[in-house]
Amino acid sequence: MDPDIELACHELLLRLAGRLPDRLLWRFRDWLGEGAMSTLARTLPRSLLKHSIDLDQPEYRLLVAGLVPHGADWHQVSSTLGVDDITQTGYTFTRSAPEWVNSVDSVSVLIHATLRGRPDVGEVRESWRHGGVSGEREAKRVLLITALSSMPRLTGELQRVMRVLGDEEPSVEVMPPRFELPGYHQAALANSELVCVGAVDTGHRLAAA
Repeated sequence: MDPDIELACHELLLRLAGRLPDRLLWRFRDWLGEGAMSTLARTLPRSLLKHSIDLDQPEYRLLVAGLVPHGADWHQVSSTLGVDDITQTGYTFTRSAPEWVNSVDSVSVLIHATLRGRPDVGEVRESWRHGGVSGEREAKRVLLITALSSMPRLTGELQRVMRVLGDEEPSVEVMPPRFELPGYHQAALANSELVCVGAVDTGHRLAAA
């Protein structure tokens, strides 16, 4: 796959976190990690329209660059460009895990074992998301990771790990080190805890420890 196209798709899906339903977003990221670009090109623009999610100009350019080469319907793609400001997601984030998480947290333990000291991975952090425009009642774990390469495949790998451990709609945000963070990610990082650190030096930290 063309790395520029892959990166455009990955960045777009990062920007859609908290706006697209989790049940769709994790699946789109899974398809990207597996290289199923024609499927992603066919379904993502339609889903944006179905859920009335408008894109701003940078996001629209990412959609065009990432999916038009793989057969996305041009009429659907062009209809995603909005004129209003991006709607706030309504989520809040906390550092502390909810009471229902066991003192020995199997997800954090396995993520730590998988990513500690791993090449091309920087910091791995965790936050807990609450609320949202649809009023979710249960807190949700959000992983926040910086990586230098293979971001879609790392996302897919960690999603599969979390699904095996019971999170049917995992939220795994794998970000390049110079990514301009949307408000959703800024809020999550401001209220996050360090899980572990990969092999990448501290110049690629996501947030102050």
